[in-house]
Amino acid sequence: MSRDSLAERKGYNERFLGPIVPLPLPADPATDTVILPYTNFSVVFRPDRRLAAATAVTIDGASLIDVPRNDNWRFDPRLPEDHQAGHPVYKDNPLDKGHLVRRLDPVWGTEASTANSDTFHYTNAAPQMDIFNQGKKLWQGLENFLLDHAENFDCKLTVFTGPVLEASDPPYRGIQVPLRFWKVAAFMQDGDLASTAYVLDQSPDLTKDAAAQALAKAARAGDPPPLGAFRTFQVPVPDVARLTGLDLGPLPAADRLPTAVRAAQRWTQLESYDDITMHTS
Repeated sequence: MSRDSLAERKGYNERFLGPIVPLPLPADPATDTVILPYTNFSVVFRPDRRLAAATAVTIDGASLIDVPRNDNWRFDPRLPEDHQAGHPVYKDNPLDKGHLVRRLDPVWGTEASTANSDTFHYTNAAPQMDIFNQGKKLWQGLENFLLDHAENFDCKLTVFTGPVLEASDPPYRGIQVPLRFWKVAAFMQDGDLASTAYVLDQSPDLTKDAAAQALAKAARAGDPPPLGAFRTFQVPVPDVARLTGLDLGPLPAADRLPTAVRAAQRWTQLESYDDITMHTS
C-alpha cells in the first residue's frame, strides 16, 4: 500500500447536521495528536498512546448500505507502524480489536464499500474483552437506538467515540489498555442541536484495591489485564469532557439529560435502552 493511498479521504463533516459540530480535540494544546481523515469519519490519534483519543463519524440513517464484512485489519500508511497498536497487541489473548467507529456507521452513500474498509485500520481499534455480554450488546447497539429517535434531518446522527486515556491504565505489550470508553451522540431534536453521552466500563469486577492488585499482578507476568464484563452508563456530556480532557464544543450545552440529573452528576447504569433519557424535561 503506498503512503499516499489515503490522501483523498475527506473525513468527518462538521456541518453534517447543519449546526457546526467540530472534531473533539484536546483542550491542552501541548497534547500531541494527528488528525486522520477516512470516508465519512475521522480519527484524532494520540501517537504517545498508540491509540485514538477520539473518533468522529457521520451516519445517514436513510442511506445506510449493507456491505459484507472483511476483517482485513491493517496499519494506516500515513503513520509509522510503531506508532500504532497493531496485531501483536491482540495475538493469542482474549482481547478483541474493538472498533471505535462502528463498522456499520459510515457505510452509506456512494463510497460505502470504501468506508467499510476504512474502519479496519488499527488506528480505529482499541483493546476490549472478547466476552459478549449484555453491557457489550447495549454499547454496540446505541447508534441504532439513537437513529430511531433522531426524527429530524432524515435520521442523521453524528457520533464521537474514544477510550478514556488514563495515566493509570494497565501496561501490556507496549501500550496501556484503556479501562473505560466514551461515546457522545449529536442529532437534531425539535430543530435544535441535541446530545447524549455514555461511558463503557470494562474495569475488573472487583473492589478497588483487589482490582489494582490484579492489574499489577498481570502486568508483572506480562499477561493481559483481567478485564471485567461491560457496564454501560448514560452520563452528563460535561463529564465526558472532564474525563477525557477534550473540547466537545457545543455538545455539553446541548445535553438532553435532565438538568437535575446533570447537576447531581449521576451516572445511570443501563440495563436496557428503556433506561436512556432523551429529553431535558
